[in-house]
Amino acid sequence: MKTAKKEAMRKEYRREDLGAGVRGKYYKEYTKGTNLILLRPDVAAAFPDDDSVNAALRGLMKLAQHSMSTTKPSTRTVKKQASG
Repeated sequence: MKTAKKEAMRKEYRREDLGAGVRGKYYKEYTKGTNLILLRPDVAAAFPDDDSVNAALRGLMKLAQHSMSTTKPSTRTVKKQASG
């Protein structure tokens, strides 16, 4: 039976570089049953608040649904080329 290795930080990481941890930072959102998603800083900078992010995503979903419903397979038959 294999034994689990003791987890340790790699030598190139220093604890002081990681900052102070905050216990229970997302606990309230978790207990609400919401999907908590963390945005990258460059994406978060484009939106002033969570409502604007949701509005943009809903618009994108609507656009995607509309484009999928208007795209239909071609009914045109392909003609075979005459050889020779």
